[in-house]
Amino acid sequence: MQTDAVHQTQFVSMNGSTAPVLSRLSFLASEPFAVTIAFRSERGRWIEWVFARDLLVTGLTEPSGIGDVRVRPDLALDEDLIALEIESPDGYALVEMELADLESFVANTLELVPAGAESEHFDVEALIEEITNV
Repeated sequence: MQTDAVHQTQFVSMNGSTAPVLSRLSFLASEPFAVTIAFRSERGRWIEWVFARDLLVTGLTEPSGIGDVRVRPDLALDEDLIALEIESPDGYALVEMELADLESFVANTLELVPAGAESEHFDVEALIEEITNV
């Protein structure tokens, strides 16, 4: 069965909380430059962040990102974890995720759309049409 998406759900530690937060990583082949991470804030409500897949790819081995989303293996309290920093005018969150889960997610996205082949999967015409038909 061929799929055009990768999804992964896991519990993560957010802001040092002892209660884990349900999170969901998503990747669509039709949007090959981006990944989405969502956090469940309450029943049926998710808060989503969309950012470059390259941040995750690079962030598996070294600090990555200079904007609102940063992947920081050097900030994790345990070598089996990876830190994801998310910042906005409304606040800041530090999320710790299982490194093995993140490696698996990234590997699955790269299998679906290899690095360097993103433009072959990206429909520029559809994006232009979406932007101009507001």
